[in-house]
Amino acid sequence: MTIALNLDHATALRPSAQRATSLVGLLKPEIAAALQNIGLDEREARMRAKQIWNWIYVNGVTDFERMTNIQKGFRQTLAEKFILDRPEIVSEQVSSDGTRKWLFRFRDPQNPRLPPVEIETVYIPEEDRGTLCVSSQVGCTLTCSFCHTGTQMLVRNLTAGEILGQVLMARERLGDFPGGARPDDGGLVPGGESRAITNVVMMGMGEPLYNFDNVKQALLIASDETGISLSKRRITLSTSGVVPFIEPAGREIGVMLAISLHAVRDDLRDMLVPINKKYPLKDLLQACRDYPGLSNARRITFEYVMLKDINDSDADARELVRLLAGIPAKINLIPFNPWPGTNYDCSSSERIERFADIVNKAGYASPVRTTRGRDIYAACGQLKSETERLSKKDREALSA
Repeated sequence: MTIALNLDHATALRPSAQRATSLVGLLKPEIAAALQNIGLDEREARMRAKQIWNWIYVNGVTDFERMTNIQKGFRQTLAEKFILDRPEIVSEQVSSDGTRKWLFRFRDPQNPRLPPVEIETVYIPEEDRGTLCVSSQVGCTLTCSFCHTGTQMLVRNLTAGEILGQVLMARERLGDFPGGARPDDGGLVPGGESRAITNVVMMGMGEPLYNFDNVKQALLIASDETGISLSKRRITLSTSGVVPFIEPAGREIGVMLAISLHAVRDDLRDMLVPINKKYPLKDLLQACRDYPGLSNARRITFEYVMLKDINDSDADARELVRLLAGIPAKINLIPFNPWPGTNYDCSSSERIERFADIVNKAGYASPVRTTRGRDIYAACGQLKSETERLSKKDREALSA
């Protein structure tokens, strides 16, 4: 059964603070610089920045008054100058399989006249892990023909703070902060893991590498051992193939890489994933071979959506094996998840099994991804927000 919750207690920006600077999404040196700007000397600013960082990312605090190791008078100053904003929860849905989908709303604290934007974030509980699927943009520019998100125009990039805000808000809702209460409707990782969220994947709305700087900053903060402290091997960045940013992503961020491949011929991939016209398979696969840190212990994941009579033949499977020769890889086979208006059908289970068997016999792990959250449109390729309904004038203001 699907449960939909509209949360009246959603976290929203305080009107009086809408022009204040948010400290969420800033690196420690940037927080220290902000504190120096309000009068602290360099030494004290560095010390206070470490304290504030700990309160934000380890303890999940959203109120400066709770920062008890900071002098009360200075806590008041912080509250007057800064905010610790989180997204507003517009709705929370819980699938029959325990998958959760949040519709988050963001308001720009520097530009309160701009309309709010909305994105979707998904939590997928499994026996050995809990994975949070995070969005990087409001909408998308890629127009992949099989993807629901691709039917929504790009509105704007998310900031580093807004990307992290999804993680922080999900952790709060799932009881991942000290003293937090977990939901009583099930769906969380069973005993053996201290956290509900153990993995983060940049596979939500948008193309992460078209928002490189903000994604980089957010993931460096998420993997900082003094904060959220997620291992970089538990963070996966998925791209449809923005070739110039693949090597910098490995060198500067250092997380796991996933490639949305979906076809083994340029003519077909041009149709399914139009960015292929700019960065064809030859260039994409060479960038994968050159990915910093690539090894059998740090394989690239190739995502391949199974479309009936489109890309699921035995010949396609054999060509996929040939293309990936020499690349430490695993191949996720994704049953197509339908959405209103699509012209595609999912390959049959027998066809998917046959395809997987060919890939497996060639020496590649090729798990068939279990579809999760389909009943609440939370499955792969189904995410879409209502921000596209904004007027043309509002869109132009947001993207300026």
